[in-house]
Amino acid sequence: MAGYVTAKTSGRTVERPRHISESTVVKWILITIAVLFLGLMLVLPIISVFVQAFRKGAEVYFAALKEPDAVAAIRLTLQTALIAVPLNLIFGLAAAWLLTKFKFRGRNFLITLIDLPFAISPVIAGLVFVLLFGAQGWFGPWLQEHDIKIIFSLPGIVLATIFVTFPFIARELIPLMQAQGTLEEEAATTLGAKGWRIFWKVTLPNIKWGLLYGVILCNARAMGEFGAVSVVSGHIRGSTNTMPLHIQILYNEYQFAAAFAVASLLVLLAVVTLVIKSIAEWRFNQTGTFTEGGE
Repeated sequence: MAGYVTAKTSGRTVERPRHISESTVVKWILITIAVLFLGLMLVLPIISVFVQAFRKGAEVYFAALKEPDAVAAIRLTLQTALIAVPLNLIFGLAAAWLLTKFKFRGRNFLITLIDLPFAISPVIAGLVFVLLFGAQGWFGPWLQEHDIKIIFSLPGIVLATIFVTFPFIARELIPLMQAQGTLEEEAATTLGAKGWRIFWKVTLPNIKWGLLYGVILCNARAMGEFGAVSVVSGHIRGSTNTMPLHIQILYNEYQFAAAFAVASLLVLLAVVTLVIKSIAEWRFNQTGTFTEGGE
């Protein structure tokens, strides 16, 4: 039998097999590499964003955020997320319920389709919507005839955002609901419960933290999406520019302080999202097995 070594984990002394234990030197080397990498690739860039944002003073910083085009970009970003995330929530719940509670032909193909946005470049996704709804697209003449505008307007931005974000909630719920199985729902059925009551009383309490985690990831991607939205928006200042697009325009115009000011706001939104994610992850770990990224 392999020998054992003692190690401290969470304040407790435990014994671990020698063949899966590393020396203190190796442990600190790995920690140093991880800290240096995170510092260079994550912490320093974030700090530099705020340094550049406040380089010309707080007055210039807040003036950049109050500028009409910036306000319009912030409003459009939040509006897009408020529309796209609930729609993806409905789709994610429906898809996860269908794929985990029923067996049918084509199930694996449907799972593959759900993963498609992870494999397709967001720019390609935006071009697809232009080919469908643009002036020269398949439905373009009919839309123009009925005075319906999708491309270069809010509906097109929402559609592109939904496309690139719809896998997040479904892929977070599918492995979770597969692991839980159907025994509790079947037990509720034998006791006389029906569909919606089973969902609200049995299924939803079991998946609520995983569902919240998926919503958080979906919201973060929706607010930060650039490629697909860039194609369908038309880059109309004060109208169809989201925050990432507005940052690009400011940077290209050498308005660096304003660009970094808006970027810092996007970073703050991301930090808030991560804090909520961490809380959801912690709470979910208290009630079940957490699955990172749907694995």
